[in-house]
Formats: sequence, structure tokens, C-alpha cells
Amino acid sequence: MFEMNRLACFTLILFCCINKASATDLSPAASLRVKFGTLQEQLAQNQFHKPLVLDSVETAGQLEGDIYSVLDYSYAVLEKTLTQTPLWCDVMILHLNVKYCKVSGEKAQSVLSLSVGTKRPQSINAAFRIDYRAQLVADSNDYFQMVLTSEKGPLGTKNYRILLEAIPLNATQTFIHVRYAYAHGVTAKLAMQLYLSTAGRAKVGFTVLKKQPDGKPIYISGLRGSMERNAMRYYLAIEAYLGAVDLAPQDQLEHRLRNWFTLTELYPQQLHEVNLDEYLSMKREEYRRQKNE
Repeated sequence: MFEMNRLACFTLILFCCINKASATDLSPAASLRVKFGTLQEQLAQNQFHKPLVLDSVETAGQLEGDIYSVLDYSYAVLEKTLTQTPLWCDVMILHLNVKYCKVSGEKAQSVLSLSVGTKRPQSINAAFRIDYRAQLVADSNDYFQMVLTSEKGPLGTKNYRILLEAIPLNATQTFIHVRYAYAHGVTAKLAMQLYLSTAGRAKVGFTVLKKQPDGKPIYISGLRGSMERNAMRYYLAIEAYLGAVDLAPQDQLEHRLRNWFTLTELYPQQLHEVNLDEYLSMKREEYRRQKNE
């Protein structure tokens, strides 16, 4: 009996190890396709009223948000546009807090220099600078991955990472994964906690912790809620950018700006900050400044 129990345990351990190895041996494209399969129910029914899933994690000193979505654009459109580093500045500038973006360096070693600051008009000198190293990790006819990384951010934050990967589903749809993550120290945590206890005390994210007796959701707040809001703003900037790629060049900016604002206003409790006229006025000026530098 003892020997049989030992054999059974050994077999179970070996089976688990084989399964684990086979999972880790999957290519990034295959892994993303497996993820798509596991998210079918959540993509079909969720609080966003479209095929979108948001997951987030907060560990000691680390925040990470993952957004998975099905977009009604062909893979060829996404691959053609979102693998070109210079175009990312036109994506990033849509975000409320991004005041300026410039690309420098060769294609293999491109750097996106972002100035991030308040949600109101602000000079570049008053904003924080984050230099992202852009790397096209993979680019094929069935999978691409673009990664932006920065070692340093404002107020002691560090290890920023924005990842975008995509696979084709059919001729007109693409499954994408966007990850936004960063690490923070004591200074950043204290600064954010001060903000969240004063001007940002009503701010919430998208994760539902529980529901009140009347059925209304209670959302995550604090640092994790802040990270979720930023992850969603970056994701919606990608959506807004793609929505204008077929327009005449002179019409694209205005369409992207209005589209980004409209998309964020679908979630006013989390993302509303300014009215449309304020946003358009500020972003038009920031875009002119970005193009004239």
C-alpha cells in the first residue's frame, strides 16, 4: 500500500509538472489565444457593455492592470498602425494627463519622451517627464507585441510598463491585450494617499468589490482604483486612434479627440474630469505644441 501511494503521488507530481511545462512552452500568440478562450463569458457579459475585461492586481509596491478586448478592426489595420513607434505619440496625447510626447532615436532603440501632469492646461516645464523605451518584440501575420518601458517616473515611481499584444480572430476582428503597470515607493504612495483623501476622495476604479442592498456596486478605490483609471484611459486612446485611421489626415485629430472624450464619458463615475469644450481646447493646443517642437 505504501509503495502504491508513493507511486500515485509521483504520478500526480509528474502530471502536474508536464502540464505546467506545456503551459509555459506555449508561444505568446498561442497563450493569448488560450486567454481569449477562457474569457468568453466575461467578454460576452460585463459592466462595460462591450467585449472588454479588466483585471488588476496590487502587491507590495507594485500595481498592474490588464485589459482584454475584441476590436472590430482587422488585424492588418492594427499591425500597420500600432507597431510604428512615432504614431504612439498621437495615441498618448489623447490621455488627459499627457501634456507632450516626442519620439527620438533609431527604430530599434526608439524613445518616447512623455510629459505628464495635471488634467488642466499646463506648461511642459511644470509637468513630469517619463522616457519610455519602445520595443517591437514580435511582429508577424498572426501576432505582434509592442512594449514601452521606463525605469523612472514621477515621485519615486519606477518600472513603468505598457504592453500591447494582438492576434487576429477573423477578417474583421482582433483580440488585444493591454497591460499598464508600475512600481511605487513610500514617497509616491504617501503623495497618492494624500490626493485620494482630499481632492480625489470620491475617485473609484472599475473592479466591483461587492454590491449594496439596493444592487449598486461598490468599486475599488485607492491606488488600485487610480491605476485602473489610467489603464482604461490608455486603452480608450488606442480605440479612439483606430477610429480615425481611414479619415483624411486633416480630419483625424478632431475625430480622435471627440471619440476619446465620448468613450471616457461612457464611464463618468470613474473617468469624467472636464467638459468637452475644455478638453478640446486643451488638447488642440497641446497637439500644436507637440507638432511645433
